[in-house]
Amino acid sequence: MSRKCQLTGRKANNGFAVSHSHRRSHKLQNANLQWKRVWWPEGNRWVKLRISTKAIKTLQKKGLHAMAKEAGINLNKF
Repeated sequence: MSRKCQLTGRKANNGFAVSHSHRRSHKLQNANLQWKRVWWPEGNRWVKLRISTKAIKTLQKKGLHAMAKEAGINLNKF
């Protein structure tokens, strides 16, 4: 499975690690992904998703059904 949020699509960002002497080397800034069991009232069951912590905060505000609809995800597959 790729390191990508299943609801928002967040993924790694390319950046530079800059030393004191200002030598730059490439580094990958990964998204903070967590496995989360979320109650889905429409399906009357738990759904296990790998989502970013930012998506968890948004999920509490919007709800699972609204976020899945925006992302175009069918929750029956999870």
